[in-house]
Amino acid sequence: MRLPADLAGRRAGPLAHGVDARWLMAFAAALGETAAGYLDTTRPEGLLAHPLFPVCYEWPAALRLRADFPGEVAVRGVHASHDVRLERLPRAGDRLATTAVVTRVAPRTPGALVLARFTTADAAGRVVSTTDYGTLYLGVECEAWDAEAAVEPAPALAVDVRWSEPVPVAATLAHVYTECARIWNPIHTDRAVALAAGLPDIILHGTATLGLAVSAVVRREAGSDPRRVRRIAARFGAMVRLPSTLRVEGLGTRDGAEGRWVGFRMLTEEGRPAVRDGRVLLAC
Repeated sequence: MRLPADLAGRRAGPLAHGVDARWLMAFAAALGETAAGYLDTTRPEGLLAHPLFPVCYEWPAALRLRADFPGEVAVRGVHASHDVRLERLPRAGDRLATTAVVTRVAPRTPGALVLARFTTADAAGRVVSTTDYGTLYLGVECEAWDAEAAVEPAPALAVDVRWSEPVPVAATLAHVYTECARIWNPIHTDRAVALAAGLPDIILHGTATLGLAVSAVVRREAGSDPRRVRRIAARFGAMVRLPSTLRVEGLGTRDGAEGRWVGFRMLTEEGRPAVRDGRVLLAC
């Protein structure tokens, strides 16, 4: 199995989306959020979006990039890395447009790594979020290509554990998250498809796993205020099976001109890193 030869530099969009309160609330609820900021539509200042909500409106562009992939290739894609930079949180009533471009294709031992950049702007043309999203296609071959579109990497931080808390994952979370985020990939909800793709069972979405970890960081380090989040960067490791109990750990911090970097990771029940090299940049 191989990726299409013309994948290098492929573009999709701009694709338009309308963000409404229902979508914002559903995404937050899927991650177990109960704070009024995420759910109370009577707030004079309006609802708050979860900092990882951009994955919701980026998904259609991701599908467009791989629209011609053979089915047996498409289902082998797993989330490998994520780096989102927020100019502001999306809001109910926003009309947004997302453009995606493939910036790197690289062979890796487990398969083919594809890095794509998603840039989303509001109706006035102002950028709301920019995400570099890495997908690893397990057991798939590719030709190497690189547009050299990298950004300044998030800094490495100390791994001293400062705080830790368990995160229960229900057997139905992947199904609930699929519908609330409006992100459907059958390896997360259809066991037959997951097994055919070489997975041991259905697994939790990488974005759901990352979202659970970011929720804890925002509560612990940002005074429960998601508006302080400026950037989230992480890599993915061990698969998350359902049900299970994860553990999120807060690690080192670093203050700089742009704000405070906070390190974190998410561990599986076996102690393996489901999310590693996690860093959140908070405005001071």
